[in-house]
Amino acid sequence: MEYASFLRQHIEELVTLSDDAFEIVLNAFVPVSLSKKEYLIKVGQKVGAEYFVVRGCLKTAAYDDAGKEHIIQFAMENWWVSDYPAYAKHGNAEMDVQALEDCFVLSLSMEARAALAHQVPEMLSFYERKALSGYVATQKRVLSLLRNSAKEKYELLLDQYPQLFQRVPKKMIAHYLGVSRETLSRLHKYD
Repeated sequence: MEYASFLRQHIEELVTLSDDAFEIVLNAFVPVSLSKKEYLIKVGQKVGAEYFVVRGCLKTAAYDDAGKEHIIQFAMENWWVSDYPAYAKHGNAEMDVQALEDCFVLSLSMEARAALAHQVPEMLSFYERKALSGYVATQKRVLSLLRNSAKEKYELLLDQYPQLFQRVPKKMIAHYLGVSRETLSRLHKYD
């Protein structure tokens, strides 16, 4: 299981686990392989898990009434992804999560997550810290969408995640930034 050390390193960035505790944690995750363009979550599907990305890149997208795609998130190695409102309520997805590359993720069900918090108390601290950093990132993204010009949003994304520009089609980056493909092309010419 080459992914075991990757998962342990990720968790131990925030909390320390004994070997026995990590074995319990590792056994709670279910490995999932996805091919490029395959859906991890489809709109309307019941969502019962969140996913830790070991390899690959995924996108989370919602659609407006006209069917226009709005990319909410990209998830690369070491990131977590799900339709979190549906996951929290054991409800149906309002967003798709799709592989942009061949991917390998680890699935953690809500039940397994709750059991881990009980069996391995350090995981409760891990979840809290991860959730807080997720809230911070989400609020920063919303504020950027509200306050920043297209050029500022582009430069911020390029500065924070330069690897995205090598892995994700420009059209998707434009959707993520809320700009047209043409605007993105103009911005890209000047960097």
